[in-house]
Amino acid sequence: MHLMNTPIGRRLEQYTIKRPHEVLLASIRVDGQPDQVAIFKGFSSSLMNPTSFDPDIPVLPDHAEIDTVDRLESPYNPKSPRYIEQGLSWKAFEPLLAAVGV
Repeated sequence: MHLMNTPIGRRLEQYTIKRPHEVLLASIRVDGQPDQVAIFKGFSSSLMNPTSFDPDIPVLPDHAEIDTVDRLESPYNPKSPRYIEQGLSWKAFEPLLAAVGV
């Protein structure tokens, strides 16, 4: 599988499978609309919009623009988040994906 052709959302989900002690919070835009997506142990869930029950409908579509990615310790507690790194650009996050082979 060629990594550059793998959808962004799938790569982020794979990252959290390989790093189960981390939760990712991605601030994204889809068709100009902001969203925040939590990704943990291979699953994505929108924190701002309904998440489809159909697993074939990606929470993070291929055309989503990623503004920032936050790395947090799991379990994620929105009232008391424990950040590892905050506000990473996609360019800054890509080496972390490469480090775990996704």
